[in-house]
Amino acid sequence: MLIIPVKEGENIDRAIKRYKKKFDRTKVMRELRARKEFVKPSVLNRQGRIHAAYKQRMESAEI
Repeated sequence: MLIIPVKEGENIDRAIKRYKKKFDRTKVMRELRARKEFVKPSVLNRQGRIHAAYKQRMESAEI
């Protein structure tokens, strides 16, 4: 449960913005989407290797 204290005289839009940011950081939606269907561990490992190779290519291209 997320608790967002609203300060005296604070704009409600700002409080909602803080709530949304805090909600995104908890990664609740990402986890819910991941649990919708089962992904085999081998597929997860393959995706991780592909992502790591992509990051390494991007970092080497910057230099």
